Amino acid sequence: MRIISGTARGRRLHPPKNSLIRPTADRVKEALFNILAVLLGDFDGCRALDIFAGSGSLGIEALSRGAAYTVFIDSQRESAALVKKNLHICGFAEMARVFESEALTALRSLERSDAPFQLVFIDPPYGQGLAEKALGYLACSRLIDEDSLVVVENSCKEALQSEYVGLTQFDRRVYGDTAIAFFRRTH
Repeated sequence: MRIISGTARGRRLHPPKNSLIRPTADRVKEALFNILAVLLGDFDGCRALDIFAGSGSLGIEALSRGAAYTVFIDSQRESAALVKKNLHICGFAEMARVFESEALTALRSLERSDAPFQLVFIDPPYGQGLAEKALGYLACSRLIDEDSLVVVENSCKEALQSEYVGLTQFDRRVYGDTAIAFFRRTH
Protein backbone atom coordinates (compact mmCIF):
# COMPACT_ATOMS: atom_id res chain seq x y z
CA MET A 1 0.00 0.00 0.00
CA ARG A 2 1.37 3.33 -1.04
CA ILE A 3 0.35 6.92 -1.69
CA ILE A 4 0.02 7.30 -5.45
CA SER A 5 0.23 11.05 -5.99
CA GLY A 6 0.59 14.42 -4.32
CA THR A 7 2.78 15.66 -1.49
CA ALA A 8 3.18 12.21 0.10
CA ARG A 9 3.63 10.39 -3.22
CA GLY A 10 5.46 7.07 -2.89
CA ARG A 11 5.14 6.83 0.90
CA ARG A 12 4.36 3.32 2.04
CA LEU A 13 1.50 2.94 4.48
CA HIS A 14 1.50 0.39 7.26
CA PRO A 15 -0.69 -2.52 6.21
CA PRO A 16 -3.30 -4.11 8.47
CA LYS A 17 -2.17 -7.03 10.58
CA ASN A 18 -5.38 -9.01 10.23
CA SER A 19 -7.57 -10.11 7.34
CA LEU A 20 -10.64 -8.24 8.65
CA ILE A 21 -9.29 -5.05 7.05
CA ARG A 22 -9.34 -5.17 3.26
CA PRO A 23 -7.33 -2.26 1.83
CA THR A 24 -8.23 -0.91 -1.59
CA ALA A 25 -5.81 -2.35 -4.16
CA ASP A 26 -3.38 0.23 -5.54
CA ARG A 27 -4.62 -0.26 -9.12
CA VAL A 28 -8.26 0.32 -8.03
CA LYS A 29 -7.25 3.34 -5.96
CA GLU A 30 -5.32 4.80 -8.89
CA ALA A 31 -8.31 4.33 -11.23
CA LEU A 32 -10.66 5.83 -8.63
CA PHE A 33 -8.52 8.93 -8.11
CA ASN A 34 -8.14 9.42 -11.87
CA ILE A 35 -11.94 9.51 -12.10
CA LEU A 36 -12.16 11.85 -9.10
CA ALA A 37 -9.65 14.22 -10.73
CA VAL A 38 -12.01 14.54 -13.70
CA LEU A 39 -15.15 14.91 -11.54
CA LEU A 40 -13.71 17.30 -8.93
CA GLY A 41 -10.97 19.07 -10.88
CA ASP A 42 -8.58 19.35 -7.97
CA PHE A 43 -8.72 18.49 -4.29
CA ASP A 44 -7.53 21.88 -3.01
CA GLY A 45 -9.46 22.87 0.09
CA CYS A 46 -11.70 19.80 -0.11
CA ARG A 47 -13.21 18.38 3.09
CA ALA A 48 -13.27 14.57 2.93
CA LEU A 49 -14.95 11.87 5.01
CA ASP A 50 -13.60 8.29 5.03
CA ILE A 51 -16.23 5.94 6.51
CA PHE A 52 -15.07 2.39 7.39
CA ALA A 53 -11.54 3.79 6.99
CA GLY A 54 -9.55 0.59 7.60
CA SER A 55 -5.95 1.68 6.96
CA GLY A 56 -7.02 5.20 5.95
CA SER A 57 -5.50 4.92 2.48
CA LEU A 58 -8.39 6.62 0.62
CA GLY A 59 -8.64 9.63 2.93
CA ILE A 60 -4.85 9.94 3.15
CA GLU A 61 -4.60 9.87 -0.66
CA ALA A 62 -7.10 12.76 -0.74
CA LEU A 63 -4.98 14.70 1.77
CA SER A 64 -1.86 14.05 -0.28
CA ARG A 65 -3.61 15.48 -3.34
CA GLY A 66 -4.61 18.71 -1.57
CA ALA A 67 -7.66 18.04 0.61
CA ALA A 68 -7.67 20.45 3.54
CA TYR A 69 -9.22 18.15 6.14
CA THR A 70 -10.35 14.54 6.40
CA VAL A 71 -12.42 12.74 9.03
CA PHE A 72 -11.83 9.00 9.37
CA ILE A 73 -14.39 6.66 10.95
CA ASP A 74 -13.81 3.04 11.91
CA SER A 75 -15.31 0.98 14.73
CA GLN A 76 -12.26 -1.25 15.17
CA ARG A 77 -9.59 -0.11 17.64
CA GLU A 78 -6.83 -1.64 15.48
CA SER A 79 -8.07 0.26 12.40
CA ALA A 80 -8.30 3.60 14.21
CA ALA A 81 -4.75 3.14 15.52
CA LEU A 82 -3.54 2.16 12.04
CA VAL A 83 -5.12 5.29 10.51
CA LYS A 84 -3.40 7.49 13.12
CA LYS A 85 -0.06 5.76 12.47
CA ASN A 86 -0.41 6.24 8.70
CA LEU A 87 -1.42 9.90 9.12
CA HIS A 88 1.76 10.50 11.15
CA ILE A 89 3.94 8.73 8.56
CA CYS A 90 2.61 11.08 5.87
CA GLY A 91 2.65 14.23 8.01
CA PHE A 92 -1.12 14.74 7.93
CA ALA A 93 -2.06 14.20 11.60
CA GLU A 94 -2.94 17.90 12.06
CA MET A 95 -5.28 17.81 9.04
CA ALA A 96 -7.40 14.93 10.25
CA ARG A 97 -9.73 13.63 12.92
CA VAL A 98 -10.16 9.92 13.68
CA PHE A 99 -13.35 8.49 15.21
CA GLU A 100 -13.17 5.04 16.77
CA SER A 101 -16.89 4.49 16.62
CA GLU A 102 -19.70 2.69 14.82
CA ALA A 103 -20.34 4.59 11.57
CA LEU A 104 -23.87 5.91 12.21
CA THR A 105 -22.98 7.02 15.75
CA ALA A 106 -20.00 8.98 14.42
CA LEU A 107 -22.07 10.48 11.59
CA ARG A 108 -24.69 11.70 14.06
CA SER A 109 -21.96 13.32 16.13
CA LEU A 110 -20.40 14.96 13.07
CA GLU A 111 -23.74 16.28 11.91
CA ARG A 112 -24.00 18.40 15.06
CA SER A 113 -20.73 20.20 14.42
CA ASP A 114 -19.33 19.76 10.92
CA ALA A 115 -20.15 21.50 7.65
CA PRO A 116 -20.86 19.44 4.51
CA PHE A 117 -18.10 17.28 3.08
CA GLN A 118 -17.27 17.60 -0.60
CA LEU A 119 -15.99 14.02 -0.86
CA VAL A 120 -17.21 10.95 1.04
CA PHE A 121 -15.68 7.47 0.81
CA ILE A 122 -17.72 4.47 1.98
CA ASP A 123 -15.66 1.27 1.96
CA PRO A 124 -17.28 -1.17 4.41
CA PRO A 125 -16.64 -4.86 5.01
CA TYR A 126 -18.32 -6.75 2.18
CA GLY A 127 -21.64 -8.53 2.55
CA GLN A 128 -22.96 -6.85 5.72
CA GLY A 129 -25.28 -4.20 4.26
CA LEU A 130 -23.25 -1.39 5.83
CA ALA A 131 -22.92 0.66 2.62
CA GLU A 132 -26.70 0.85 2.33
CA LYS A 133 -27.07 2.02 5.93
CA ALA A 134 -24.43 4.74 5.46
CA LEU A 135 -25.96 5.86 2.15
CA GLY A 136 -29.44 5.95 3.69
CA TYR A 137 -28.19 8.12 6.54
CA LEU A 138 -26.18 10.48 4.34
CA ALA A 139 -29.09 10.95 1.91
CA CYS A 140 -31.09 12.75 4.62
CA SER A 141 -28.11 14.33 6.35
CA ARG A 142 -26.63 17.81 6.24
CA LEU A 143 -23.17 16.20 6.02
CA ILE A 144 -23.50 16.34 2.23
CA ASP A 145 -24.97 18.89 -0.14
CA GLU A 146 -25.51 19.34 -3.90
CA ASP A 147 -21.75 19.73 -4.41
CA SER A 148 -20.82 16.55 -2.54
CA LEU A 149 -19.61 13.39 -4.22
CA VAL A 150 -20.15 10.06 -2.46
CA VAL A 151 -18.03 7.08 -3.54
CA VAL A 152 -18.88 3.52 -2.47
CA GLU A 153 -16.49 0.60 -2.82
CA ASN A 154 -18.10 -2.79 -2.48
CA SER A 155 -18.09 -6.29 -3.90
CA CYS A 156 -19.25 -6.43 -7.51
CA LYS A 157 -21.61 -9.21 -6.36
CA GLU A 158 -23.42 -6.82 -3.99
CA ALA A 159 -26.14 -4.71 -5.54
CA LEU A 160 -26.75 -1.20 -4.24
CA GLN A 161 -29.94 0.72 -4.83
CA SER A 162 -29.51 3.41 -7.46
CA GLU A 163 -31.26 6.01 -5.29
CA TYR A 164 -31.47 6.79 -1.58
CA VAL A 165 -34.03 9.58 -0.95
CA GLY A 166 -32.47 12.04 -3.37
CA LEU A 167 -28.95 10.60 -3.39
CA THR A 168 -28.60 9.10 -6.86
CA GLN A 169 -25.99 6.83 -8.41
CA PHE A 170 -24.69 8.32 -11.65
CA ASP A 171 -21.80 5.95 -12.45
CA ARG A 172 -20.47 2.51 -11.52
CA ARG A 173 -17.20 0.87 -12.47
CA VAL A 174 -16.04 -2.71 -11.90
CA TYR A 175 -12.42 -3.73 -11.32
CA GLY A 176 -12.17 -7.49 -10.85
CA ASP A 177 -14.16 -8.32 -7.70
CA THR A 178 -14.47 -4.65 -6.70
CA ALA A 179 -17.20 -2.23 -7.77
CA ILE A 180 -16.98 1.55 -7.34
CA ALA A 181 -20.29 3.47 -7.38
CA PHE A 182 -20.59 7.26 -7.54
CA PHE A 183 -23.50 9.16 -6.01
CA ARG A 184 -24.64 12.81 -5.94
CA ARG A 185 -27.54 14.54 -4.25
CA THR A 186 -30.39 15.34 -6.61
CA HIS A 187 -32.88 18.13 -6.13
